[in-house]
Amino acid sequence: MLDLLLDKQNLFAVSLFPYLGFLWFLTKSGQTPKLALIGFYVLLVFVVITIPAGLYAQEVLGEELANVDILHGGAEAFLTLSNILVVLGFRQAIKQLDNQATDAQTESPAAESSATPQPDSPA
Repeated sequence: MLDLLLDKQNLFAVSLFPYLGFLWFLTKSGQTPKLALIGFYVLLVFVVITIPAGLYAQEVLGEELANVDILHGGAEAFLTLSNILVVLGFRQAIKQLDNQATDAQTESPAAESSATPQPDSPA
């Protein structure tokens, strides 16, 4: 019974439900950078491609997916793409926050100096 529960295909299938919940909360929050959110969704493409590739490798070629380089590499390319999009999305968000902070700091002294009345010069 425990072997059936710990089977890698069963674990893979069961792990989809928490991930879908994760995606739902990320999307619903509206706080996740758009590009990063796309990257998290591309991970589902990786899953959708990996399952039939694994079945093909096992049923037609009699091998595990990891042993068929062309199929395994093709599937892993989507995992790599997903990771790149997530990293670039968060990198872009961090840069935007840094730029906003820099803009706020440079505007702040200028606003204070223009709002502060200048003493009259003695004549």
